[in-house]
This record gives sequence, C-alpha cells and structure tokens, in this order.
Amino acid sequence: MAAGILAVCVLTLQPVPVVQAEQIQEDKEALEQLIKLYNEYEARFAAIENVSDIEEKGFLAIEEQSFPVIMESFGEEEVTFLPVMDEEYSRMAVLIADSEGNILYKTNRLETNNRRLGELKQPTKDIAAVSFQDLNGDGLTDIILITDCENETGEYEGRIYKTGDVLFQGQGDFYRDWRISDKINRFSMNKSIDFIATYVRDGISVEVLYTATTLEELLNNGFQIIQEQCYWRSFEKQGYLRVVPGVIKMAEYNIFMIYLINEQGYIVWSFQTMEDYDNLYSMKGMTCRDMDGDGMKDIVILARYSYAGPEGELQVDTKCSIFYQRTDGFEEDKEFSDYHQCTSEDTVSGLVELIRGYWGWTVEND
Repeated sequence: MAAGILAVCVLTLQPVPVVQAEQIQEDKEALEQLIKLYNEYEARFAAIENVSDIEEKGFLAIEEQSFPVIMESFGEEEVTFLPVMDEEYSRMAVLIADSEGNILYKTNRLETNNRRLGELKQPTKDIAAVSFQDLNGDGLTDIILITDCENETGEYEGRIYKTGDVLFQGQGDFYRDWRISDKINRFSMNKSIDFIATYVRDGISVEVLYTATTLEELLNNGFQIIQEQCYWRSFEKQGYLRVVPGVIKMAEYNIFMIYLINEQGYIVWSFQTMEDYDNLYSMKGMTCRDMDGDGMKDIVILARYSYAGPEGELQVDTKCSIFYQRTDGFEEDKEFSDYHQCTSEDTVSGLVELIRGYWGWTVEND
C-alpha cells in the first residue's frame, strides 16, 4: 500500500513537459494581451461623451443610418439614434444623442459583437436595417437592429449573413433579452424588420421547423405541405420514407423546409435549402434519384428564392440543392453549384443530366 501511495506521489510531482509548458505560457500571454486590448477599446468607447468625440476615439459614425426619433423616457424632444463602428475591430455601438450632440445613452452590448466568441475583432460590415416601434406593449419605442456580417475565414468565408437584435427601451436607457436575440438568429428569424417584429411582438415563430420531432407537430404549428411534391420513396440506407416539402408563413415570407418522415410519422431527416434567402418564391420541382453513381437515391431540389436588394427591391435567384445519400444520412453538395450557375430556364430533368454528367455517368429510364 505504501509503495502504491509513493508511486502516485512521484507521478503527481513529475514536471510539466517543456512543450506543454511553453504552450501554456503562450496562451497566458495571448490572453493577457487580449484583455489589455479589450480594456483599451472599452476605455476609448467610454470616453465618447459628445458626437464630436466619435472620430477622435477611433470610431466611425454611420450617418446614413442615423435618425431623429422620439424616445419617450428621454423626454418630449427628438433625440438622435446614431450607430458607430470601431474602425479597428469592427465592433458596433449605438448612441443616443440630444440636439447639442451630448450622448444621453450608449451601448456596445450588441448581438453582432458576439459573432466570434472570445475575440475582439468581429465580422460586422454594416447596418442592413433599423426600425423604431413598441414591441412589448409598454408604450415605449424599442429599436430593431439588423446588421450585415461577413466571416473572413471558415466554412462561410466571404458570405454575407444577417444578425438581428432588439433593444427594449427602459427608463432613460435600453436593455436586451439575450434569449430573444439568440432565438432570432439561431432560427433565422433575422431576415427583415417585419420578421423580427412578428416574432417579438406577435409571438409567431418558425422554431418548430428546427425542433419538431413528428409531422403532426409541424402541422399543428401551421406547416403547409406542398402536396404535388410529396411522395413515398425507398431510400436504400434509410428505409421507406415520405418526402415532405412545405412552408410556414411568417410575416410576408414562406419559410421552406423538406423532411423525410418514417411510417410512424417521425422526422428522420430535414433539409434547409433557403440559406440566407428571405422567402420561397416558387418551387420548380424535386426528384429522388441516384445522381453520383453509387447506387443510392439522392435528392435534388430546384427552387426560386427571393430577397431584398440594396435599395429594398425584390430580387429572385434560382437555386439547385443536392443532397447525396450516404450510409449514415445525407451530405449536401458543395461542388456542383460552383460548376453550374442556375437560371430561371433550368429544369429538374435538365439538371439531372448535368449533375450525372458532372460525376461522369448517365443512367436512362431509372
């Protein structure tokens, strides 16, 4: 027993390997540097007391998104809503200024500043939309804020995406409910001002599209099946399943999802093809056939999606989504979309030939 205890003591007294110790020291120094830079940033932000201080403290005023507005708890006179961006770290902040330029309120505690957790520099590029309306029925004007973000690295590098947020007016200040902001962004309810308002003010949500476990649950929450594209298919590795495309309508948008449902009514797989588009404009067709020559049925969806352009104008894109069946589920295509840019002239049958040709094979009358 004594020998065993001695062995444990000897083991616990072994020195930390040199490489590991060096890494620990590097991590510690990096953390200390991050804290130092963050404190410097916070000090610059705290020093903004007047609109005239913005540029001097390293921030850029976003003038085109600055608006005069009545904020009830700040008095009867108009105040100015003024967003600013830290030029070095792309961190956004909101200022409320009086007619003399004095800052009555400011905050940088925004959802868009939390896209990269633990990092000072953020991916915020610009403001996509701002709106002022009472969302919680307390008679005070709240702020809806949507920003455009773009990752410089990672899987979604170079793709613009939205981040939504709500600032609720209190007594001379504003507060955020992080749970609301989390759901707005986690369930893609950040596409427009109307989308966010419909969720926060009216309690209508598309969360069920991502959390439902049965088709019945979807239908009970307003899911509308696109019947002409709904059918049963035998998937070699997944079994006999019902392919169920459909939408939930929220505000003026149709939010599109496709599900595979087993014979007991349970969801076994789901596909989100809209990405950052606002609305399903039209579904042109869908097929379940082997696309890549491995003997297993894949899924091809051809649809048109709409979104608001830079000036708010309606834009419509045609998009082909391909999901290849694998032994453990389905894998979304990442290559064919770079090879072929869809147009409104594309058809499902034409795409089947193109996709199979891309993979170097064809099968007739399958």
